[in-house]
Amino acid sequence: MYLIGNISIYLGIVISLYGIIANIVGIKKKSSKWLESARGAVLSLAFVASVASFLLLYLLGTSQFQYKYVASYTNESLSMAYKLTAFWAGNAGSLLLWAFLLSLYAAMVVFSKEKKNPMMPYVSSILMVNILFFFTVMALNVNPFEMTDKIPADGKGLNPMLQNPGMILHPVTLYMGYVGLAVPFAFGIAALILKRMDSEWIKLTRRWTLLAWLFLTLGNVIGGWWAYLELGWGGYWAWDPVENASFLPWLTVSAFLHSVMIQERKNMLKTWNVSLIILSYILTLFGTFLVRSGILTSVHAFGDSNLGTYFLVFMAFMMLFSLYIVMTRYGLIKKDSSPIEAYFSKESSFLLNNLILVAAAFAVFWGTMYPLISETFTGTKVNVGAPYFNKVMAPILLVLIVLMGICPLIAWQKAVFEKFMKSMLWPMAMGVATAIILFAFGVKGIYAVIGLSATSFMFGTHLQEFVRGISARRKATKENILKAAFKLTVKNQRRYGGYIVHIGIAIIAVGVISSHTYSTEILKTVDAGNSIKTGDYILTFNELTEHTKNGNGIVVADIDVTYKGKDIGKIKPEKIFYETWPEPSTEVAIKTNWSQDLYVVLSSWENKDKVTFMVKVNPFVSWIWMGGIIMVIGTAFALIGGRPTTFRYQINKGISRVGGWKK
Repeated sequence: MYLIGNISIYLGIVISLYGIIANIVGIKKKSSKWLESARGAVLSLAFVASVASFLLLYLLGTSQFQYKYVASYTNESLSMAYKLTAFWAGNAGSLLLWAFLLSLYAAMVVFSKEKKNPMMPYVSSILMVNILFFFTVMALNVNPFEMTDKIPADGKGLNPMLQNPGMILHPVTLYMGYVGLAVPFAFGIAALILKRMDSEWIKLTRRWTLLAWLFLTLGNVIGGWWAYLELGWGGYWAWDPVENASFLPWLTVSAFLHSVMIQERKNMLKTWNVSLIILSYILTLFGTFLVRSGILTSVHAFGDSNLGTYFLVFMAFMMLFSLYIVMTRYGLIKKDSSPIEAYFSKESSFLLNNLILVAAAFAVFWGTMYPLISETFTGTKVNVGAPYFNKVMAPILLVLIVLMGICPLIAWQKAVFEKFMKSMLWPMAMGVATAIILFAFGVKGIYAVIGLSATSFMFGTHLQEFVRGISARRKATKENILKAAFKLTVKNQRRYGGYIVHIGIAIIAVGVISSHTYSTEILKTVDAGNSIKTGDYILTFNELTEHTKNGNGIVVADIDVTYKGKDIGKIKPEKIFYETWPEPSTEVAIKTNWSQDLYVVLSSWENKDKVTFMVKVNPFVSWIWMGGIIMVIGTAFALIGGRPTTFRYQINKGISRVGGWKK
C-alpha cells in the first residue's frame, strides 16, 4: 500500500511534466502524435490520481494507523461515514482531493467534443501545470501516505466540529467550485496565447463556469447551514477569513457570468471578462493559501502548516504569467472590442452591476486582509470583525438588489426612459406596498424596512417578467397557462434559469435582513422545574442527564416547549465530550417553522439542577436554506439549456485544426 500510494504521487509529477512537454513539442512541430500522447498523459493522470484517492479512502476506512494521516484524523470509534470524510479533514488529503478533481476535470475537457480544437493543447498544458503543482507539494511537504514512527493503538480522531453532515458536503462542493474555475481560466489564457479575440472560449466554457458557480453557491450555503447547526453561536455567517475566501470568487464569478452575456451579444467588455476570470481563478488559489498559511485565525483553517509559502509562490507565478499574456495582447483585445453605445441601456446596467460586485469583493478582501496589513505596518494586528463587514456590505448588497430589480426592465442597446418607467410601475408598487404593510404592522427598523421593500421590488420585477412572457405566448399560441409557462421557460432556459436564481436571492435576502435585524437572544440560568420566556415561547427545564455513546460522554438537557400557550414538544440541547479531543462540542436544539427558529444552546451548569441556556429566536432563517435550494435549481435549469456550443460560432479560419497537422 505504501509503495502504491507513493508511486502514484511521484507518477503524478512525472506524467504531468511529460504531458506539458509533449504538448509543447506537439505545438512546435505541429505533430498530432505528440498531442495525442499528451492527451494520453491527461488520462493517465486521472488514473493515478484515482488510484491514490481510492487507496487513501481504503486506508481511512480500515483504520490503518501505521499511516500518519489516518492516525491524525480518525479513530476506531468513528463511524464509517466520518472515517471517509477525514479524506479532506487535513492538508494532505484535501490536496489529493484537489489533484483528483482537477485530473478528472482535465480528462473530461481534453476528451470532450472539442478535443481537436487548437486551443486544447494550451488548455491541457495549463491544467497540467496546476496538477503538477499539487502532486509536487504532496511529494515534498504533505504526503498522505507518510508512515508513523510507531503504530498507535488508536488514532486521534476527527475534530468534533467536522462530525456533521454539512461537513461531508461543504468542503467537496467548494473544491469542485474552485477546481472548476481552472477550466475557463485555462481556455481564456489559451485564447489569448493564440490571439483569438472572439468569444469562442466564453461559449465553450459557459457550462463549466456555471457548474463552478453552482458548486460555490452550494458550498457557501451548506457552510452557513453547518455553522448554524454546529458552532452554537446562533448565526450562520461570521465573516470569518476562510468564509470570506470562498465568498470572494463567488462574487467575481457572479460578475463574470453577467458580463459575458454582453460580450456574446454585443462584442463588448473583452478585457474586463478575461480579467474577471483570471481574478476569479487567482482568488481560488488565494482562498487555499489563506486556509493553509496560518497567517489568519479561523475555525476552518489548517493551522499547523508551512504550505502557505508554496501557494504564495505558485499564486504569484500564475498571476504574473496571466498579466504578461493580457498585457501583450491588450492592443488586440481593445482593437476588436466594441464600445458601449448608450449609458441608459442593459449593457451599461450590467457593467454597473459588475463594478458593484467587484467593489463588494474588494471590500471583503480588504476587511479580511486588514489584520495582516495592520500588523505589517504597525506591529499590531487589528481585527475589523463583523461590524465592519456589516456596515460596508449592507449598502452594497442593497444597491445590488435594486439593480437586480431594474436590469431586466432595461432594453438592449438604447432604452427608452418612458417605456422603462412604465415597466417599473407594478414592481415599484409592490415595493411601496411592502413598506406600507410593514409600517402598518408596527415593524421597526428603517434600514430593514428599506431592504425588505427593495427585495419585494426585485421579486416583483421577476414575477412580472414571467407573467409578461406567459401572456405574450398565450396570445400567440392560445395555450393554457401551465403549457405556456413550461414552453416559455424551456425555450429560454438561460434567461429564466437566471430569473429563478434571482428569486432565490430575494428569498435569501428576506432571511438575512430579518434574522440580522429582529433576532432576540437571552442567556439565563434556571433551576429544574423553572421556565424561560422569550417571545411567544415558554421553555421549562426538566432535568440534566448524562450517558455514553460510541465512547463519548453526552450531557443532555430535557426541556418542554410551548408556543403561544400550545405544547409543541421537547427539545434536548447537548454537550458531547470526546476522549480524544480537549474541547466538548455543542449540539444545538432547534424548533423550526416557516417564520422563525427557536435556537437553544446548553451553555453551562453548576449541577444537574441548575443550568444556563442561551435561547435565541431567529426569524426567517429557514428562508436562507430554501433560497439557496432555489438558486441551485435555477442554475441547474440554466446549465442544461442552450444550444450546443459547437454550432454557435465559426472557428478562426487562420488557425489549422490538429487533424490538419502533419503526422
